[in-house]
Amino acid sequence: MNTSPDQKQFAPATQRNREAILEVLLQVLPASGTILEIASGTGEHAVFFAPSLKPRQWLPSDPNPILRDSITAWAEEFKSENIYPPLELDASQPIWPVEKEKLPNSPIVAIVNINMIHISPWSAGLGLMAGAGRILPSGGILYLYGPYKQNGRHTAPSNEAFDESLQAQNPEWGVRNLEDVVAAANTQNLTLHKTYQMPANNLSLVFRRN
Repeated sequence: MNTSPDQKQFAPATQRNREAILEVLLQVLPASGTILEIASGTGEHAVFFAPSLKPRQWLPSDPNPILRDSITAWAEEFKSENIYPPLELDASQPIWPVEKEKLPNSPIVAIVNINMIHISPWSAGLGLMAGAGRILPSGGILYLYGPYKQNGRHTAPSNEAFDESLQAQNPEWGVRNLEDVVAAANTQNLTLHKTYQMPANNLSLVFRRN
């Protein structure tokens, strides 16, 4: 991740995956309402997606104050009236801020999470599922993007190398088993609705709240 003097952070992967992700989001998101992004990171995805997703509202969040400053800086440069200011939100916490203060005009109908569950402890992934189970309405969408093992095996040598590098940084990180993610979702009344093959051996997973 690179840094600029004006608080904007840069994640090179965003430039490579944002158009492919947006193409899926346009197909699967409800037509209106608020989309809560968990672990928004730099904010580059938020400012790219939001204008194309109107009249939906986009609500970014991140637990890292440096990244929330980056989200704000990006949103100030690429203004779109349908982006909320970023929330401080840690997915692993038992209660999220959006549960304490409801959005007045546009309820949360979907949650988007890009490249988080492999670069965080498994507790964050479980917390994400639990939060989605609590917050999403019936028919609400949880969208996940990233690399996954299938049947305990990597789908590409590049994913295996990436997994090794993640675990070298933090033993609690790592590419997750698709089956474990689906099982965790099922315990929160979330059912895998559709899977999309994405560039660079990643997947888009679309869960629907029962």
